[in-house]
Amino acid sequence: MIRLDDITYVRLGTPDLALAEDFATRILGLEVTGRTAKALYLRSDARAHTLCYVEGDPADQTAAFEVADGAELQAAAAALEALGHRVAAGTAAGADARKVMDFIAFRDPSGNRIELVVKPEYRGPRYFGTRDAAITGFNHIGLNSTDPLRDEAFWTRVCNARVSDRIGDIPLMRINAIHHTIALVRAAGPGIQHINHQVVERGDVLRNYHLLRRHNVPIVFGPGRHPTSGANFIYFRGPDGMVFEYSCGVDEIADEAGHRPRSFAFEPASLCLWGAKPGGLIKGA
Repeated sequence: MIRLDDITYVRLGTPDLALAEDFATRILGLEVTGRTAKALYLRSDARAHTLCYVEGDPADQTAAFEVADGAELQAAAAALEALGHRVAAGTAAGADARKVMDFIAFRDPSGNRIELVVKPEYRGPRYFGTRDAAITGFNHIGLNSTDPLRDEAFWTRVCNARVSDRIGDIPLMRINAIHHTIALVRAAGPGIQHINHQVVERGDVLRNYHLLRRHNVPIVFGPGRHPTSGANFIYFRGPDGMVFEYSCGVDEIADEAGHRPRSFAFEPASLCLWGAKPGGLIKGA
C-alpha cells in the first residue's frame, strides 16, 4: 500500500503568470517565494511552496503528495507499475523545480496527474501573506473523477486514504487525522476541482467573503457550513476558472479505528447546513 503522509502542492498551468500572481497575492493572500521566467512559487504555510503557477495550458494541473522516504517512493513506483500505471521517474532538474528531493509522476484512473514526492523543502521564516487573509495552510483538494466508485477503490486500496464521509457518490477521504484531504467529484474529465486553504476562524471566512465581493471575485458557493466536516466555508473562482476555498473548523477523526463513514444524500442540504447552493460547483447538486 502506498502511504501518503500529506498533500504537498498543486501545480497549475496558466497563459498569464502576471494575472495569476496578482490574484494569488492581492486577492488570495499567498506569499511569493520564488520565480523563474516561466514559473511562480507561492506558499501558505511553512513549506517553501504550496502552489506553483507554470506558464502553459490551464488544463495542465498536478497534485502532489508526500511519502516518507526514497524507499517508500520506489515501492510506490513498483506498485503502480504492477497495476499498469505508467510511472515517470523524476529528474534532478524536475526535483529542483518542485523543491523536493525526489519524485515520481503518474495518472490516477481518471487521468489526474499525481506526483509523489520526498522531502519537500521548508522555509525558516514563517509564512507572511501579502494581505491579512488569516490563512493557516494548504489543506485539501477536490479532484475530478469520471467514476468516483472506481477511483475511491484506487485511493483507498492502492493508497492509504480512508473514507470519512460520503455525499451521494462523492467520497471525502483522509490520509491523516484531518476529515478529508481528497474529495472525488464526478466530472467529464480529469482536473483539480477546488483548492482549499484553511483560515483561523469563522470571522475570517466572512471577512474574506466581503473582500472578495468588493473586488468582484465570482463567489461560487457560500458562505456556509458543511454538515460533513463541520467546516465554515466560502468558494470562489480564480484565474483560468480554478475554484479556491477558504474554510475553518474542519473536524479531525480522533477515533481512527472506530470511525464509520456516514452516507449523506446527494442534495444541497448535505453540502451546506445554512442553505447555500453550490452554483455549478458540483454537477447536479
